[in-house]
Amino acid sequence: MRAAHTRPMSWASLGRRARTWRVVHASWSVAQLAGLGYIWFCALTGRRNRRLWSSVAFLLAEGAALVIGHGDCPVGPRQAAWGDPVPFFELVLPPRAARAAIPVLAGISVAAVAALVLRRPGLVARAPVGGRDQTRA
Repeated sequence: MRAAHTRPMSWASLGRRARTWRVVHASWSVAQLAGLGYIWFCALTGRRNRRLWSSVAFLLAEGAALVIGHGDCPVGPRQAAWGDPVPFFELVLPPRAARAAIPVLAGISVAAVAALVLRRPGLVARAPVGGRDQTRA
């Protein structure tokens, strides 16, 4: 992993590419967290739909990118070349927490997909159609 960044970078001191990348990266991160939350929601409720599988694919793409980057964003070196050497998580977390964020989120993601696989739809009793119990006829 990259060393913790020590020099503060203000928004005004960043070039256009670096600012654009921060906005793109922030949007990507929010979408990833929303997708992860939706995967957990579906795992807990038994819901299965296209949005769920799109969220799983999006999460797997992020995982592949982190594998390519050996635990860091693979665009990190390019981001530094664009004038922003600050790792994204260090914008919102202290350096130690930022270093722990990837492994923690990876664990939460693996657990979500495992819960999705292990908790098949239909394991939760549902009210019968029409609100009556059809088995006591």
